Amino acid sequence: MPSIADTDIRQLVLGDASFGAQEVQELAEVAAADLGAYRRLRDAVGELEARDERGTAARTRLGLCYYLLGRFQQAAEILRAIGDKSGLAQYYLARSFFELEHYTEALAAYDAAAKAEFDADLCVLGKAEALRYRGHRGDAKAALQLLDKLSGAVEQTAEYLYQRGATVAAVGGNPQEVVALYERAVEADKHHAGALFGLALEHDRRGNDEEALALYQQCVNRLPAHVGALLNLGILYEDRQEYASARHCYQRILEAGRRNERARLFLKDAEASGEMFYDEAAKRDRDRLNQVLNTPVTDFELSVRSRNCLQKMGISTLGDLTRVTEQELLASKNFGETSLVEIKEMMASRGLALGQYAHERPLPEAVFEPVAISADEQALLNKPIAELNLSVRARKCMMRLGITTIGELVRRTGDELLEVKNFGVTSLNEVREKLAQHGLRLRGD
Repeated sequence: MPSIADTDIRQLVLGDASFGAQEVQELAEVAAADLGAYRRLRDAVGELEARDERGTAARTRLGLCYYLLGRFQQAAEILRAIGDKSGLAQYYLARSFFELEHYTEALAAYDAAAKAEFDADLCVLGKAEALRYRGHRGDAKAALQLLDKLSGAVEQTAEYLYQRGATVAAVGGNPQEVVALYERAVEADKHHAGALFGLALEHDRRGNDEEALALYQQCVNRLPAHVGALLNLGILYEDRQEYASARHCYQRILEAGRRNERARLFLKDAEASGEMFYDEAAKRDRDRLNQVLNTPVTDFELSVRSRNCLQKMGISTLGDLTRVTEQELLASKNFGETSLVEIKEMMASRGLALGQYAHERPLPEAVFEPVAISADEQALLNKPIAELNLSVRARKCMMRLGITTIGELVRRTGDELLEVKNFGVTSLNEVREKLAQHGLRLRGD
């Protein structure tokens, strides 16, 4: 493929030369590699729109450019409206339908593209992907049967290897085989978005953030940008407190005209996090206070009676004393007024008082005790959290809390989950919906 310097994007979009699959691929690689090139493509498409040409060829070209920019709704509308029955138009109509999650329409358009003598192998691969995403296990098996019918050189292409890996994963195949297929796909085409996303997701699930970050970054440098990769990359950026980069990921999704509620909510979260004022002086004050609160009571010369009483109550630091009241100390056996005065004087020497942080004392956690639980219910609770197929953001919350099984999750409350970094109401609703599918709910719900 030619380099950016060798390619006149404006001429390619607005000129009279032929505009086919090769030109679409060329633009996809060139415009994704450089922000300036992407803007030149966007501006050229704007000029093409302004011309308002009615010819089929010009309208098809506009539809293909809409597809590259990620404007799938506009691409589908124009490609369907102009009635272009060419294989090229039908193939990218199918691709646009797929991105819009209109999988049945995509299947029909792939058939039309193959009938018009567009690349038959690509049409079969596209149909396999649409079947897999349609959401039924039977569809995934049908997709695998389609792939089994292909043979020859196509079996060594990145697209085939990726589709086979994703389909094997969809039917519950060997995870190692899936990863191996993705890796072979990337070897065949180091820019293949689907394979890069698949590998990144595997690393993401295993907590390998650095590897996942690099793969997601590679994945989004292709047009049209992979929405899942942009969302997950944004989340990783937020974890690294790189909020400007996270906002850019979410904005890329929304600026393409995609109605993605998760991207909108994540953008709002990233904007709020990036605008938070960091008070260095306040942090220093908190650090000094924490150092004082962590001071052991054994550092002070207390009477034997006072020391023994504190030990029995599990009080080992000044911070522990700030979370108990005078009444609680006096209620302890053998703890009298003399010991109370001694403790209060010790606290005052450090600028503290008994009970001043009693309101921060955590409430005792209710213990989850299933009553008359069946063997099947116990087996469900013992299943790994991965069985819920949570989104990346929700999975990261589980990792931070050390939750590995469904049973451990249902012991948590919604408020506890919301306290975890980057976990919001959208993710909480997702967790509740996934649990409800199994007849379960969070503690307190």
